[in-house]
Amino acid sequence: MKIGVLALQGDFHEHITMLSRIGVETAEVRLPEHLDGLDGLVIPGGESTTIGKLATDFDLLEPLRKFAAEKAIWGTCAGAIFLSKDVHRQQPLLHLMDIVVERNAFGRQIASFEIDLEIPVLKEVAPGGGPYHAVFIRAPLIASISGGAHALASLEDGRIVAAQQGRMLATAFHPELTGDDRFHRYFLHLAAGQS
Repeated sequence: MKIGVLALQGDFHEHITMLSRIGVETAEVRLPEHLDGLDGLVIPGGESTTIGKLATDFDLLEPLRKFAAEKAIWGTCAGAIFLSKDVHRQQPLLHLMDIVVERNAFGRQIASFEIDLEIPVLKEVAPGGGPYHAVFIRAPLIASISGGAHALASLEDGRIVAAQQGRMLATAFHPELTGDDRFHRYFLHLAAGQS
């Protein structure tokens, strides 16, 4: 299995490190031809407007949409914004997942936080695993879901912070910044066609 990481901007190195640690071949994706031969793609955290503009500049929007029609794709933080149908402002989006995302929903960088979440689907890759320690940095929020999307994780007040739609994942937090590889292994599970 080979997983690409969109390497236009943001913390793509951290995802590559996590995937490599669990024995997965990786590739940095910057151009449409870099998608060839991949089984899945991670869109990292960073700055969603910048990622969208660079994806437009490098003619990646349509190739990414076509890729997602056949393969697994996962957006973390800014990547979740980029995957969404709407963010209530003008910026380039892939419009792939039936989610509306609220940018910087928890405030500025100083309002970043960490919390343990119950994420039942992770039991598919780690049956005995406990709560998932999630890191939120200038995090978005999945304000609403519709169509084929469903929530995977929510805060205690019910606000959604992770969603799935077929083989597409969106997380408002940063699994690549923890030592816990369960979310990456769950994504590999999806990329292998086991959604």
